[in-house]
Amino acid sequence: MDINDKITPAEEEQLQIDLTSIPTPDAEADAHAEDASKSEEAEEVIKETLEKIKQTASEEDPHPSGQLNLRTILGGDLLTTQMVRSQIWLFVMIVAFSLVYVAFRYQCQQDMIKIDKLEEKLRDAKFKALSSSSTLTSKSRESHILEILKQNKDSLLHQADQPPYIIEVPEQ
Repeated sequence: MDINDKITPAEEEQLQIDLTSIPTPDAEADAHAEDASKSEEAEEVIKETLEKIKQTASEEDPHPSGQLNLRTILGGDLLTTQMVRSQIWLFVMIVAFSLVYVAFRYQCQQDMIKIDKLEEKLRDAKFKALSSSSTLTSKSRESHILEILKQNKDSLLHQADQPPYIIEVPEQ
């Protein structure tokens, strides 16, 4: 831009805005002083917060309140380190009983399966014995035996022609 050129009103406003944004040496010193004081305050706040955290942080659990409600149970306040340590044998015993219960139940189920298989075998054996008995009964009938004797002519056995005699023995 030359000196002879005219400045439009829009350009003039832009220059005024740009001039106000340029910091003066006094303003810069004030800004640095403010930043320094803010950073010192921030450091103090951080130190105070760290001290509070150190005071509240401990490895011991706080003692549970005397109130026992759903919130304390679900929140886990009931299971403090001290309570768990004092009841560790109870927890071990509960776990052991649970394992024994599961093992006995499994063994009982296995025995029941074995009993069912043996009952099925027994039922099959009874049916086979019944069918064998039925077959033997039908083959041992008198009519069937007489037919077999007639077919085998070399046998000396034959059907009696006379009825059986009744012999009476007097009692003495």
